[in-house]
Amino acid sequence: MLSIFGVGEAPISITSGPDEKGFIDLCVRKAGRVTGVLHGLEENARVGIRGPYGNGYPVETMEGGNLLIVAGGLGIAPLRSLIRYVLYRRERFGEVGIGYGARDPESVLFYGELQNLLARTDIKCMLSVDSVPESSRWQGQVGRVTQLLDKITMPLEGTSVAVCGPPVFYKFVLDKLLKLGYSKGSIYMSLERRMECGLGKCGHCVVGHKYTCIDGPIFTYWDAINLPEIF
Repeated sequence: MLSIFGVGEAPISITSGPDEKGFIDLCVRKAGRVTGVLHGLEENARVGIRGPYGNGYPVETMEGGNLLIVAGGLGIAPLRSLIRYVLYRRERFGEVGIGYGARDPESVLFYGELQNLLARTDIKCMLSVDSVPESSRWQGQVGRVTQLLDKITMPLEGTSVAVCGPPVFYKFVLDKLLKLGYSKGSIYMSLERRMECGLGKCGHCVVGHKYTCIDGPIFTYWDAINLPEIF
């Protein structure tokens, strides 16, 4: 949780990896009062940090197998931490695939890092945008992130899938993953956008009988499928 004193606080994902000590990276979109004030702060201004809260992607379970990471839009921000965890321990994973889709070239986050991943031979990384303005010099792929899943071929056996993106993204990506044959228990999805206080006190994050900030925010698709209004 990130707070601006006298203004309020907002749940923000940590994007740096657990091996990077002495600092944390945050990726913050200007989308409300707190984040608006944050974007106007000068360097070295004081902010408040509390947490982290909830669980994370089960890396201990994922290690020893294959891993497919699928991100949409700002969903790449929390998944960046997982990606960096994997890069520090590449030898502990089998095949690794990354598919990231953004609205347009200007919306792509961490572009330089993604270019490095695209150049690697030990990771299947693909990037696409939904549309390209006529004035853009974009030379990459154009299309939905679901189209990337047809190209990033992974063994169905022994593969975990980490997913994060906006609500509409989940509906189409999860349907696609199931059609490709991935099991509901191997797909891990984040509901962190529902987090509020982080302590299970305010009740804003309750989905069905689950508290997102206590029981999640990472759920398997199997666990989340019967929760109301998850998309």
